Amino acid sequence: MEMRITLRVDGAQHELTVDTRTTLLDALRDRIGNYSPKKGCDHGQCGSCTVLVGDRRVTSCLSLAVAQDGRDVVTAAGLSEDGLHPVQQAFIDTDAFQCGYCTPGQVCSVVGMLDEAGRGAPSHVTEDLDAEVELTDEEIRERMSGNLCRCAAYPNIVAAIRQVRDPAPADRDGARR
Repeated sequence: MEMRITLRVDGAQHELTVDTRTTLLDALRDRIGNYSPKKGCDHGQCGSCTVLVGDRRVTSCLSLAVAQDGRDVVTAAGLSEDGLHPVQQAFIDTDAFQCGYCTPGQVCSVVGMLDEAGRGAPSHVTEDLDAEVELTDEEIRERMSGNLCRCAAYPNIVAAIRQVRDPAPADRDGARR
């Protein structure tokens, strides 16, 4: 069975006719030509396909495209209209990637995770559910545990998140310390 859907991807509207069994990941890659989300495990276990749907992290390989009809989808390629998003810049600054395959999913997950933490959403390791969320390294690692990196760049990914969370003041030339 096919269905006509509309997806707004990285600010551009797309009208598609898809089989109702088509995943959001396959619609993005095969129908729209957006190759930012990667097809990793195709089982929702690696996070390479993570995108933002309505500002929430979604593993697009487990989400049906028809379930996202009319929704805004943001991939790593659409996080910033001009230049790099601060998370993307932090990944470059801290060398938080090696082969780069998982990077788009990691970046989207970081953006979603920081938003969740900013709203006060607890994680499994949050000690005080009534206090403001403190993004310790343990808290960051737990919140990012759904995104795997085969190159094991985890320490640098945590460093990138810390850089975005606590940006260093710029000196008078604009360079970061």
